[in-house]
Amino acid sequence: MEKKFAIFDMDGTLTDSMGFWNRLAEEYITSLGFPYSSTVMDATAHLTVLDSAALFVQHYGLPKTPEQAAQDINALMETHYRTDIPLKPGARAVLERLQAAGVKMCVASSTSPHLIDICLKRLGVRSCFEFLLSAEEVGAGKDRPDVYLEAARRLGSVPAETAVFEDVIFAVRTAKQAGFPVAAIYDGSSRNDQEALKEAADYYLTTWEDPGLFDWLEV
Repeated sequence: MEKKFAIFDMDGTLTDSMGFWNRLAEEYITSLGFPYSSTVMDATAHLTVLDSAALFVQHYGLPKTPEQAAQDINALMETHYRTDIPLKPGARAVLERLQAAGVKMCVASSTSPHLIDICLKRLGVRSCFEFLLSAEEVGAGKDRPDVYLEAARRLGSVPAETAVFEDVIFAVRTAKQAGFPVAAIYDGSSRNDQEALKEAADYYLTTWEDPGLFDWLEV
């Protein structure tokens, strides 16, 4: 089926930013004088920033609301989005070709739309997307299909004709179970899940320069 709609994750999918995010929670917690805990950090893997902040507030007894802690975390990350996070190689060419072919696209991310907008404008690809949607806006992380279904609704599409691009296994499985054709792209932060990603996704890309992508999309 020709896929005239596409939903893109941002971090680890379009942008090479997961290394920044993976260090961010540790940076935030240690800046407050608390020790790093891999157990706590691992528990935030599928959470939104707000839900992660709520976990930190509860676990460490922070004298902040979850909303205040989330603002602090986003402020740390905003500097990177404004200055040095790059697109993954080949992503720009893919977006421009899909846009030229009339594919309607959006970003659905766990990151706040404000930060997505800052980064994509700096990188010169914001105009490729109809809108930016955060999992926070729908009140559920990507372990639930809400953000994908809302994105499809806003695009005016249905899951079966809307390609989803993701880099982490739980998100790929969520989108797939919701009826979306899913392409998984390699990211170093998920290097241990590549065989699972290949099995779960409908299409697997090592890089955005994959020559077979447009055949799969039928555009």
